[in-house]
Amino acid sequence: MTPVIAIVGCPNVGKSTLFNRLTRSRSALVADEPGVTRDRQYGYADLHDTAILLIDTGGIAGSPDDSGQLYASVSGQTIQAIDEADAILWLTDGRSGPTAGDLELAETMRTLAKPVFFVVNKIDGIGPETAAAEFHSIGGFSPPVPVSAKTGDGIDRLLDAISDSFPQKGALPEEKPGIVKVSIIGRPNVGKSTLLNRITGEERMLTSALPGTTRDSITVPHQRRQIDYLITDTAGIRRRSKVTDKIEKFSVIKSLKAIETCRIVILVTDARDVISDQDQTLLGLINQAGKALIIAVNKWDGLSQQQKSTIRRQLDRKTGFIDYACIHHISALHGTGVGKLFDSIDRITRSWRRDFNASTMTAFLNEALTANPPPMVRGRRIKLKYAHLGGNDPIRIIIHGNQTRDTPAHYRRYLANFFRRRMNLTGTPVFIEFKHGDNPYKASGNTFTRRQFRRRRRY
Repeated sequence: MTPVIAIVGCPNVGKSTLFNRLTRSRSALVADEPGVTRDRQYGYADLHDTAILLIDTGGIAGSPDDSGQLYASVSGQTIQAIDEADAILWLTDGRSGPTAGDLELAETMRTLAKPVFFVVNKIDGIGPETAAAEFHSIGGFSPPVPVSAKTGDGIDRLLDAISDSFPQKGALPEEKPGIVKVSIIGRPNVGKSTLLNRITGEERMLTSALPGTTRDSITVPHQRRQIDYLITDTAGIRRRSKVTDKIEKFSVIKSLKAIETCRIVILVTDARDVISDQDQTLLGLINQAGKALIIAVNKWDGLSQQQKSTIRRQLDRKTGFIDYACIHHISALHGTGVGKLFDSIDRITRSWRRDFNASTMTAFLNEALTANPPPMVRGRRIKLKYAHLGGNDPIRIIIHGNQTRDTPAHYRRYLANFFRRRMNLTGTPVFIEFKHGDNPYKASGNTFTRRQFRRRRRY
């Protein structure tokens, strides 16, 4: 079984930096201010051929600008990570020396019946012996290991200590084939984290009435009906002009990257402000990326029938350019309609796995041409000959023919919608690409004689 190690410590001691260093990733959000990490972040590390599951946690001491409720939630997440872990990696700040928070944590660590790796971080520019000297006064632990998570100094010594405590060897787990990747996107305070907690059945993410509670993109594995999912909760995305904080900028970047790395996007909106301008911008980004789309209209409970009818009309009017999206009305807090989201996810997944050969796609094309022929261009009809699949992430249909460069945008949309219906696709966009057949005699080199030119002019 893979050992689990939780990285704990006071705020701004470098826990996320060390997590990224050991996992060789940029999964955890890092900034030079306290209170950045709030939710638990999991990642695998290969420490001298020993597979370790690391948990990055928030600072266990509150920062001055944190509300009491938020501080209690962050501490609760850290305590839960300590309960899950087989060992604790306790990180301290070598520049500030032992603080009151460190002394309180030391009392907590002594009561744990688990191995504790005592680490002094930020030794760069100080020297390992000087940075660790003051921490020898904290008794009850093995000598502190001085490291620099930023530069990598002393990391090998720390890895040796962890490997000696967990001698069992194991390979890093490989990603299961066929796993479904889903990202939950939306504006701040629309209920994204509440939805993920409802799906997983546990308080996996911090939730609060304050907007901007979630700062990092957290990926959580989930299994339902023997199907494996990777669900990513993201930070809320506001309008660019309103984003001034550096941490929020990084959070938005990671949220936008979550759109690129998934196959299905769940856009969560607030029923009381159903489709704002920012939601339409996000819909355009999702459509451009070619991702399957589910719109979850949250906070549906408590609305009157007249309000629900008005919201439905607004949805129809503002989402006409993405008519392929699946729309669900849910309550993430009470669980109403959440199970139906997975019905749409499963139908979308089955859509990807369908395979259509070139003859079937050409037959669909001929049906579309019969129902609505392409327009005339300079007195000649656009001729579309045959079609075939060009990929399924996103679904691309390649159509070969003559004068395809002159095909108008409205006819391209007509073909995309026609193929989507005939292929029985759910919630998935279809991209049409045209291949133009060049004239085979274009470069033959034949020229007209003077007599032929006069005759051509006369005609």
